[in-house]
Amino acid sequence: MTTPILTRPRILTGDRPTGRLHLGHLAGSLQGRVALQDTHDLFVLVADVQALTDHFDRPHTVHDHVPEVMLDYLAAGLDPTKVTFVLQSAVPELAELTLYLLNLVTVSKLRQNPTVKTEIAQKGYGEAVPAGFFIYPAAQVADIVAFGAQVVPVGEDQQPMLELAREVVRRFNSLYGPTLTEPQAQLSAVPRLPGLDGGAKMGKSLGNAIYLSDTPEEVRRKVMGMYTDPGHLRASDPGRVEGNPVFTYLDAFDPDPARVAALKAHYRAGGLGDVTLKRHLIEVLEALLAPMRARRTTFAAEPSAVRRLLQQGTARGRAEAACTLKRVRSVLRLHEC
Repeated sequence: MTTPILTRPRILTGDRPTGRLHLGHLAGSLQGRVALQDTHDLFVLVADVQALTDHFDRPHTVHDHVPEVMLDYLAAGLDPTKVTFVLQSAVPELAELTLYLLNLVTVSKLRQNPTVKTEIAQKGYGEAVPAGFFIYPAAQVADIVAFGAQVVPVGEDQQPMLELAREVVRRFNSLYGPTLTEPQAQLSAVPRLPGLDGGAKMGKSLGNAIYLSDTPEEVRRKVMGMYTDPGHLRASDPGRVEGNPVFTYLDAFDPDPARVAALKAHYRAGGLGDVTLKRHLIEVLEALLAPMRARRTTFAAEPSAVRRLLQQGTARGRAEAACTLKRVRSVLRLHEC
């Protein structure tokens, strides 16, 4: 792995390995990461420990998807000579750092976090929420500061998480002196991609996603079954563009905005059928995904090489986390044996 340029700003991002990555990940984060790898010192965290907070009864799911997520990263265009991939569970310093930072986070603050509240409701935990899941925002703060991240890409729904990190860092530095780096948010310009069923979110657990590793046949089947405008019964009928997932996907992935604008005008006026529109989307997605499938096949043929990439990146990540933890233990005046 090449030595990163130290003057580049450090950036941290990542995913939970609970399933294969899909077009929502591509639009929301992966495409941005591919661009950032040329301008930033990019750390990508495979957050398997965080995944266990709500998959503790299915550890095999998390274990099996670590290599799958790595293949998705490499297929999407993340360059292992420019990116540091880190396996969360192989950096034990993160757990110790989390314990220290939890002293600066109140139960009330965690309970009021809108992202946590939403996820608790979605999962139906009620008062039976696992403590590990409840405190994972504090663990995310540890992830960010351990690697000295200066920039963290977030969507609008994740802003409370990053604001918590900023608050914790400010309080820590106020109590103990300048020790931790306060991260800045980099907001995603891409809106959340809806599910194929028209749902507000494309999700691994919702069965409404197109995966980066889907075959051409799977992509075609899923696109042809997509929700569109229920009032658009005949091709001659005027159709609604707003709230139509097919157009949202074209906005996200068609490289020709003028062509998309023309299709929208045609659809609104009538005379453009859903089948024709979906066939165009299939062509757009195939042009996007075909090179990814080829890269995935190449890397999948050498699983030991992919493991080495993760091991090498994790070694660098652990060294960074160890340095941060050493500074934290020093200002906390902890005894060394």
